[in-house]
Amino acid sequence: MTEMIKILMIDDHPMIIEGYQNTLLFTKRDNQELDIDIANNCDEAVLLMNKSLESNTLYDVLFVDISLPPSTDGVMTSGEDLAVYARSILPNAKIIILTMFNESFRIHNIIKTIDPEGFLIKSDLTSSELASAFQAVLNNPPFYSGTVNSHIRKAITTDIVIDEKNRKILHLLSQGVKTKNLSSHLDISLSAIEKRKKQLRDIFDVQDGQDETLIGEARKKGFV
Repeated sequence: MTEMIKILMIDDHPMIIEGYQNTLLFTKRDNQELDIDIANNCDEAVLLMNKSLESNTLYDVLFVDISLPPSTDGVMTSGEDLAVYARSILPNAKIIILTMFNESFRIHNIIKTIDPEGFLIKSDLTSSELASAFQAVLNNPPFYSGTVNSHIRKAITTDIVIDEKNRKILHLLSQGVKTKNLSSHLDISLSAIEKRKKQLRDIFDVQDGQDETLIGEARKKGFV
């Protein structure tokens, strides 16, 4: 019996998506039919997800790249926000995260906030690993690539998670928005923002209190 699998691939590099697509079509099982949609940014992805919900043709698997340009309304700042949104509206969809980041801290954060069924580091990725990951996620998740597993095995001592609001603060600061103007973007008071900035400085071990230093450290760890 044929199994129809509806897939959404989200990456801002068309050539990478083409590679993923060809790999899956070439390695799929004989009884599998793949229906693949493509989004190159957050806006297109949200549109397709909402459409799949409205038409009740829900996605089974989402491939989400973490490094995506923010949505035009600034609500989504990365693929991480997109995956969190997907979790809320498509709770049964399997999410496979793809990223260039291989920092323990960043990996830990993604696992805490999204708990993806698949997690692949692009520099580890071969076509056979992508094919294995796809089948494993469908039948026996989770599938984490070697780098992800080794980071999980190393005892990650911190349980700190940078939530959506804190990620947004980092994003807005990196865009040059002044602290005094952040509350109009975030719907929280200036004192709450100052508290969150202090928390972020502690997390990234920023001693000098400078926004530039904070953004520099956040960028090094892949949060901006």
